Amino acid sequence: MIGISALCVYCGSSNHVAPGYLEAARRVGLEAASRGIGIVFGGGRVGMMGAVAEGALEAGGEVIGIIPNHLQEQEVGHDGLTRLEIVDSMHVRKMRMFELSDAFCALPGGLGTLDETFEIVTWKQLGLHDAPVLLVNLDGYWDPLLEMVAHQAEAGFVRPQHRQLFQVVDSIEALFAALETAKPPSVKVDSRRL
Repeated sequence: MIGISALCVYCGSSNHVAPGYLEAARRVGLEAASRGIGIVFGGGRVGMMGAVAEGALEAGGEVIGIIPNHLQEQEVGHDGLTRLEIVDSMHVRKMRMFELSDAFCALPGGLGTLDETFEIVTWKQLGLHDAPVLLVNLDGYWDPLLEMVAHQAEAGFVRPQHRQLFQVVDSIEALFAALETAKPPSVKVDSRRL
């Protein structure tokens, strides 16, 4: 893989989801590791987060988790990672994930996944980075969100060119095909400006 060495994965932390989502997350980790791409994620051992980590670890990949202290205290941190960084806050977590990654993808998830994904898209809109951002639209999961973005554009709140800030793919295979042709970031500002 040319240029992409660390993939940040945003995804759900719930175990109460369809098994297909958990298996897809595991495959992301497995496929990344098989291509020599490290995983950067939220550090949890539960839900899709745990499945991504387990897939990568099974294949001998590097997995770096970043977890806030308050979540680590709730015993949701994954203790079998290559490295687990325990940080002071959710804000520091997001900055560290940004610093360690050169591409970003969002698998299905909840409110936290939306928060992380749209923060990284907004940073791209503001010119703070130009890394690839991909939404993995498994089984049409992100369709309502994409309709909302289209609605925002139609109403004039999102400029037409900003709809290109992220790429939508519909499978794990398409995610890695897109990453194979993705350019590594050429712009990445000091995270202290974020």
